Amino acid sequence: MTVVPPSFDLLPGDPASPVILHVPHSAREIPADARSGIVLDDPALERELDHITDAHTATIAEEAARTAGVTPWRFVNRLSRLVVDPERFPDEREEMMAVGMGAVYTRTTHKDVLRPDGFDAGPLVERYFHPYAQAMTEAVTDRLAATGRCVIVDVHSYPTAPLPYELHGTGPRPEVCLGTDPFHTPPALLEAAREAFAKCGETGLDSPFAGTYVPLKHYGERAEVTALMVEIRRDTYMTEPGGPAHEGVTRLASALASLVDAV
Repeated sequence: MTVVPPSFDLLPGDPASPVILHVPHSAREIPADARSGIVLDDPALERELDHITDAHTATIAEEAARTAGVTPWRFVNRLSRLVVDPERFPDEREEMMAVGMGAVYTRTTHKDVLRPDGFDAGPLVERYFHPYAQAMTEAVTDRLAATGRCVIVDVHSYPTAPLPYELHGTGPRPEVCLGTDPFHTPPALLEAAREAFAKCGETGLDSPFAGTYVPLKHYGERAEVTALMVEIRRDTYMTEPGGPAHEGVTRLASALASLVDAV
């Protein structure tokens, strides 16, 4: 019997910290129940994981947490986004459904078949998506109760060149893209991020990826929950696609720690 690893980890920070570093797309692990529905052979699946995984972002968040003045909390997905993508809507509200990338992907980054037409996503959503969403909601609620506010910083990366699946891949691709939400991203948080990441190159806004993640219970309801998505261009810290990290990790982790301390 295959042992299924934990779907996520909540790594405690300082009790007084309102910050949660959310790392949803850093892992490559695919348990057997999810692998069985994927039509790619093993070499093709490894190539897809090279393209779709935000490699080394968990390491960047870990180093930032270790060096920040006040240790933030970390919520880290331990399974690949090819199992479920916890940041997608699990229904027709999700615009990425148009390219087969809702909560459970049916197409690859190059628009090839990942899962067959008519695939029943329900079991994966029930087993992995809903528990993840519930745990993240509880983590945010806990920070609200403890500190009166919560700051969610989503840690992502994206390729230097656009991939075919991208809906908005024709815009700028700066070293650091900051994704925002009109309700949950106040100007002070955005300015703090721009200042923190200035040493890492150009920072842009909502291109090539926009928005940020807030649990639905709090989305549009609790202004005390603020959020920002940090999208790091992969050539700034690693060999693409799916290769090793280089010294850029330390620079980016330092910038992320600076943001944590500023907020």
